[in-house]
Amino acid sequence: MRRALIAAALTLAAAPAAALPAPKVDAPAKGLQTAVLAGGCFWGMEAVFEHVKGVRTVVSGYAGGSAANARYEKVSGEGTGHAEAVKIVYDPARISYGQLLQIYFGAAHDPTQVNRQGPDVGPSYRSAIFPQNAVQKRVAAAYIAQLRTAFPRPIATRIESGAFYPAEAYHQDFARKNPRHPYIVHWDEPKLAGLKKAFPTWWRS
Repeated sequence: MRRALIAAALTLAAAPAAALPAPKVDAPAKGLQTAVLAGGCFWGMEAVFEHVKGVRTVVSGYAGGSAANARYEKVSGEGTGHAEAVKIVYDPARISYGQLLQIYFGAAHDPTQVNRQGPDVGPSYRSAIFPQNAVQKRVAAAYIAQLRTAFPRPIATRIESGAFYPAEAYHQDFARKNPRHPYIVHWDEPKLAGLKKAFPTWWRS
């Protein structure tokens, strides 16, 4: 799993400039909730959701594989079944699960890329949602169906099951701690700009 910059011809496939439609099916608002989403390098996913109002915490980690090999050096070999993912604890009284999915599809990553995001290639960079309960699974499936004509290519996002395992400490808050890192500047700053432009109501500095 390299974080290398590649040829300029391989540009970031950004989400639409305008916010995607609100989900027609959503989860009820009660108590703090958890969402687990995968969409490429967890540095950028974490950075995006840390700037969303109503989000309490974001943790980078691995989902879709076992605890035995949920380590960066193992996952990077692309044989463990994990996806780089983030665990988001949020207040549904301020932002709903469906609204988090709006941001996930509209600003956090390109849901039409298969087993890759930008310069990162392999199954660990796949687009996947890991519902934490039956309601989330229903909302995710309904929203994917709702967005089928919103993108120029088919949505590749999968709905999967599996536990979440936090990544190593040096991966946590990477973008915030390393804002001038070349990878962050080239690949993740545009995501933050897109979030602020497309979803100004939910943006927080």
